[in-house]
Amino acid sequence: MDADIGRVYADRRIEGLKPTWVMELLRLHARGPMTIAELADSVERTHSALSQKVAAMRKAGWVRTVVGDDARTRKVELTERAHEVVARLAAEWRATEAALAELEAELPYPLSRVVTDIEAALARTSFHDRIAAKLAEDPAWD
Repeated sequence: MDADIGRVYADRRIEGLKPTWVMELLRLHARGPMTIAELADSVERTHSALSQKVAAMRKAGWVRTVVGDDARTRKVELTERAHEVVARLAAEWRATEAALAELEAELPYPLSRVVTDIEAALARTSFHDRIAAKLAEDPAWD
């Protein structure tokens, strides 16, 4: 699905944007500049994960970091490039949510339930442990 969202961006000549960055860009647009910690909290991700994501978005030209309220803090803000497309990104977000709802209505098993069920199964046995068990059965792994 991310690849198809990427195609939507390509259709509108929005180059170098990963669909996984849009939530953060929309949040920065709505709330203004934030520290990485504030942004991480607002999108319910870890500081480490957001730090890496912000670095990639900065390298791609979607955000920049500026001095915060005091010289010790840095805030993340949208670049002019991001401001130019943020309304389109919000429209894409709404369209994607509507398309997901439509898709979910066609399925006998809601996508939202899939995530919950996978999380519960992985809480019982981690993915690592599942892979390790399969490898223990494979003589080529020795």
